[in-house]
Amino acid sequence: MRLRAFRASTYDLVIFDQAVRSYSRFGAPVAIVKGVHNGFGPGFSVLGDHFSPLLAVLAPLYWIHDGPGTLLVAQGVLFALAIVPIWRFTERRLGAGAGYCAAGAYALSWPVAEALAFDFHEVAFVPLLSAVMIERYDAGRRGRAALAAFLLLLAKEDMGLLLAGFGLFLLTRRGERRAGLAYLVAGGAATAVCSKIAIAAFGGDNDYYWAYTSLGRDLPDAAVHVLTRPWDAVAMIGTPPAKLAMMGLLVLPLLLLPLASPLTLAALPPLAERMLADRFANWWSPHYHYNAFIVAVLVLAAVDGAARLRRNAWLRSRVRRLGRLGRLGRRLGPGWVPAAGLLAAAIITVPFFAFGHLVDPALYRRNERASAAAAAVAKVPDGALVETANGLGPGLTGRTRVLLWDWQPRNAPWVVADVRRHTFPFPSVAEQQRRVALLTASGYREVFHRDGYVVLHRDGPDPW
Repeated sequence: MRLRAFRASTYDLVIFDQAVRSYSRFGAPVAIVKGVHNGFGPGFSVLGDHFSPLLAVLAPLYWIHDGPGTLLVAQGVLFALAIVPIWRFTERRLGAGAGYCAAGAYALSWPVAEALAFDFHEVAFVPLLSAVMIERYDAGRRGRAALAAFLLLLAKEDMGLLLAGFGLFLLTRRGERRAGLAYLVAGGAATAVCSKIAIAAFGGDNDYYWAYTSLGRDLPDAAVHVLTRPWDAVAMIGTPPAKLAMMGLLVLPLLLLPLASPLTLAALPPLAERMLADRFANWWSPHYHYNAFIVAVLVLAAVDGAARLRRNAWLRSRVRRLGRLGRLGRRLGPGWVPAAGLLAAAIITVPFFAFGHLVDPALYRRNERASAAAAAVAKVPDGALVETANGLGPGLTGRTRVLLWDWQPRNAPWVVADVRRHTFPFPSVAEQQRRVALLTASGYREVFHRDGYVVLHRDGPDPW
């Protein structure tokens, strides 16, 4: 619905759309929009941005429907599939009724909602694979757990941190320390190789996402800083205070139960990766997709924490008393009580995050401005090279070659601009208006203008 209403964005939906389309045509995952805007060139492979070769498994879906909507549907399905291992893990710990409650708590969780609301990202694979890794290992199927762990490494270059965290968890378990050491070492090594070697091999910049300037200029420098002055790292975790608020939002709807489980250790390295940063404020925002990387782990940790607390004699007697109240309680078993609390807490959060928009009638219809956007993109012919405002690229990427309209003229034959509302990456609407004026002064002519959307065209060959 957001795609239909022109509420999706070129950054990042078009990037992934172009990459997966390239895969579907048996080519390298080239995203011209990413390469040109960030100065890597029009032939840039997204593997040089984030090492996510697992995206290739989505390519056959483009043989059925070629367009960004395919990615959004695929992401929804992948997120939903994580319900199965979460249910199975919980059913073993707390019973079938608790399994349904925990699965519902995950499905309605705010990290899932916010990830679904912000285009498509590599995180689509992570809840499923992380839940399978943990659940299969817990079930004694170590080979299948290792396969899920390996696939996680192909989802994004830093997913080795999640494996390393899972290794830390296994180190707390008697008889599992050898496996824990293997996960810890393999995860750390994979992150180093993917981040420092693989990305550079595909034309990327190893330091492009370096976000720890307060700790050092590179990883070795930052590591020495943390070892010699660990209090600086502790201070960074709470600077700015929004980081602490975000971490509170992660565990409060889970009733603080993850804090009772050593399984939470699996989430700590990927969480620390963001909390120690001093750049990219999106990393510690409750919006966007970043928290979906660890949501399945935290839900499973909450279940494990509830199971551990039930071993306390006093708590066990109270929970059993609640769980046996009524016919439903007898059918579900005593384990349903804490899981029902998780579900209730998740339901309470729904109106405050992206799922709350589902009750907004505006989500289901195009307003005048969205209709104007549809008319604007319709002016661009199929196959054309077009520079487009951030919110309009998803409406064009299925049939044109999309570039992001930014501060640098790209000399594309077509430009679709927005002069009414602020759009990434411009600092202001006034700057957007100045850019349109410069384009018209340089030879572009206006062929459409409605509700702030302007379509410009110039004759001449494509630059690429």
